[in-house]
Parts: sequence; structure tokens; C-alpha cells
Amino acid sequence: MKRTEEVYREILHQSEKGCKTLTQKFISEKLEVSLSNVNNALNPLRRMGAIDVKKRCFRIINENKIIYHWASARNLKKDIIYATRAEKSMADIEKSMPDSAVFTAYSAYRLRFHDAPSDYSEVYVYCDDLEEIKKRFPESKNVPNIFVLKKDKSMDKYGKIATNANIFVDLWNLPEWYAQEFLKAMEQKWNTGMKQ
Repeated sequence: MKRTEEVYREILHQSEKGCKTLTQKFISEKLEVSLSNVNNALNPLRRMGAIDVKKRCFRIINENKIIYHWASARNLKKDIIYATRAEKSMADIEKSMPDSAVFTAYSAYRLRFHDAPSDYSEVYVYCDDLEEIKKRFPESKNVPNIFVLKKDKSMDKYGKIATNANIFVDLWNLPEWYAQEFLKAMEQKWNTGMKQ
């Protein structure tokens, strides 16, 4: 995940918590990124009217524009660091993940909202402990159903399940037909980030 994407995730996370006015310094310190990275991430948001930049702060005006901009810029495939197959149910695969794994996409939706709008046959996680993942899920030449994404250093601050915005953006970038079912269900259940 690019550093600008981390900025978008944090802005949307703060918005979901009800904080609509932020400073570049706050984002920079929270994510340990340079102010110039934060400023570069904000430039397209300012141009499209998603935020209103003042002298000392910026205000979030339209979460939808931010999340769809991020979804369009996201390259999920590029972040895959390991893919394999396990002949287990999705629930068993999820239970077997190491503690360092952060769930996203289908599993994250199911864990966050306690349901699934469709059956799914892939588990996506962010994890930096590749050695442990490979112990639990050895390499396979079959069609993968486990995808491990590179975890950024800020991700653990949000818990064992990715943020709602991160889940949405990852679902947006998945090719499976049922990703659309999850996106529709998420738009109905998740009101922050989806309201104008």
C-alpha cells in the first residue's frame, strides 16, 4: 500500500469516528509520514472538492469522493506477497491465521458485520509474518484461495480487522463476481463513508 493510501485510510477512519476537521501535522505524526507525503495525498482530494483546506487545517466534505478516489488508485494485486491454497473451509482457514494477520475483504466483512451476503472462496489478509503463514499454509500449485498482502506499519493501530474504508477499497479491487454482492451489502450497512 502506498503512503498516500495510508493517508486516505486514516482520513476516512477519523471521519468515521466523527472527526471531520484534521491537520496535516496530525496525520503526519499519526502515520509517521512526512508532511510533504500528506500534502501530496491531499492535492487530488482538494481539486475534486472532497476536502476544504484552510490555513491550519482541512475539513472533510465528501467521504464518497475520497473512498472512490482511493478505490480507483488502489492496486491490490501489487501488494500480494504470497498466494497458496488450503483444502479447508473458509472459517477453518480464518481460524488458522496467525495473530499478526489483519483480515480484509470477504473475511473482514463477515467478522465485522456478522454475516455474509454470499458464499466466498478466498481469504485475504494483511500479514508481515510470512514464515508463520507458510508454516500454516504451505505452498501449493493449485488455484490459490489464500492471499497475503503486505502489511504497512500503521495497520496494527486499527485492530485485527481492517478499517471499513480499507475493506471497501479492497473489495472494490477484487475480480470475483461476489465482490459486488459484498460491496452492495457494505454500502447498506456502513453509513459513514457512504453518506453525502
